[in-house]
Amino acid sequence: MSRFGRLGAALALSATLAGCGGDGGSSSAIGSNTGGGSGGTATGTVDGACSLRNRQNWVSAQMNEWYLFPDTLPASLDPSAYTTVSDYIDALTATARAQRKDRYFTYLTSIKEENAYYSSGDSAGFGFRLTVDSTQSKLMIAESFESGAALAAGIDRGSEIRGIGTSSTNIQSIADIVRADPNNGLTNALGPDTTGTTRYFQVADPSGNVRVVSLTKSTYTLQPVSPNYGTQIITDNGQRYGYINLRTFISTADPQLRAAFATFKQQGITQVVVDLRYNGGGSIDIADLFNNLLGGNRQTSDVMGYVAFRASKASNNETTYFTPQAQSIVPTRLAFIGTGGTASASELVLNRTLPYMGANTGLIGANTYGKPVGQIARDNAQCDDRLRVIAISLQNANKQGDYYNGLAGIVPASCRAGDDLTRKMGDPQEASTRAALDFLQGKSCTPISASASAQAAGTGPRKLLQPDRPSVAQRDVPGLY
Repeated sequence: MSRFGRLGAALALSATLAGCGGDGGSSSAIGSNTGGGSGGTATGTVDGACSLRNRQNWVSAQMNEWYLFPDTLPASLDPSAYTTVSDYIDALTATARAQRKDRYFTYLTSIKEENAYYSSGDSAGFGFRLTVDSTQSKLMIAESFESGAALAAGIDRGSEIRGIGTSSTNIQSIADIVRADPNNGLTNALGPDTTGTTRYFQVADPSGNVRVVSLTKSTYTLQPVSPNYGTQIITDNGQRYGYINLRTFISTADPQLRAAFATFKQQGITQVVVDLRYNGGGSIDIADLFNNLLGGNRQTSDVMGYVAFRASKASNNETTYFTPQAQSIVPTRLAFIGTGGTASASELVLNRTLPYMGANTGLIGANTYGKPVGQIARDNAQCDDRLRVIAISLQNANKQGDYYNGLAGIVPASCRAGDDLTRKMGDPQEASTRAALDFLQGKSCTPISASASAQAAGTGPRKLLQPDRPSVAQRDVPGLY
């Protein structure tokens, strides 16, 4: 049974630890234990017509009952001034957002869409993750996914998209697209996230070859752990290290993570590079599994972390304990690769290692996003509305949890490194992977500055491209198109 399924027979809650969303840089939900499974059937003013006003009233009722920061909610807010439910939610959370507590983490989504993604990873798109520089003049592929159209066309990490069009004759340069619409031009040029959407791309391959490629969006299954590079045994400087890259915390990651750690255990691996550089979060059950796989020497009496609701819902508070698995290893040093796109469940896993590993856990790369809170799901099923409302705060065994400005100010050890798009992730010479191996080997490095707060889905001088209203998949896999 999922942990939040045990909060009480009267509450059928699900929670998610997801990552970076849109609207100027948000993060999303705190992962559903069942991978986003069914939320509680909520009460409120609602009727079968699913009118805008009734849907807004229903949202208001849920927020007033469950919101983690009730003192920040407006005493009254007329819904009639807002033409969508999402705009109304943004207005309700404006004060908490200004305090960096809820940066668009509370949002409305589709029950059907979320269930499909969390259960299987199904998403419609080209199957690549995009990153842009600070001027949006250089649009690059951060990675492509195995069953998507982009990889099938030979477009992968390090490729540059120089132009986008709806036909081969009307391709516009990236500079022209951004000049016409600096805020949403690139996202709009990529088209709606519906199957059958076709775009023409001028692509510069890493080799320097420039070509025009036609891609059509289709439904594909995102593998949480890449079968190509997601799990590796790296031999470096005469020692062996485990490498695991997790893209998203969804239910299908369970067998993949277990298989990876079974290999690590069989090979006697005790030092691991955990690459979460683009991981925006997802299921809290998968986060629990990850920590358990890293906790082979933990006892079932050892606290993994704490989950706390607002004072009026304190009866639902919970303490999580370790449950070592058959595949668990006993790590001696851990190097977590992160960026501003590393959020929520990803941050949770790292934070929960600190009480037991201390300075033997290092953050490599850049500061993380900063999302120590999570959502529960409240469902208005007749309207296919699922409200992901921030309702829980998260702490490790030492009660550390207020990392709203990222984990760089929390971790005792960190090493600054870039995201090298010229090499595959997990390549020992790729900048962040190299820095992670150096940390594991005890070499000195430049710490990550904790004074500058993490930017939304940032990757240092580059950031992952996000729409203003990200889909379920884009919240957990920032930069996905």
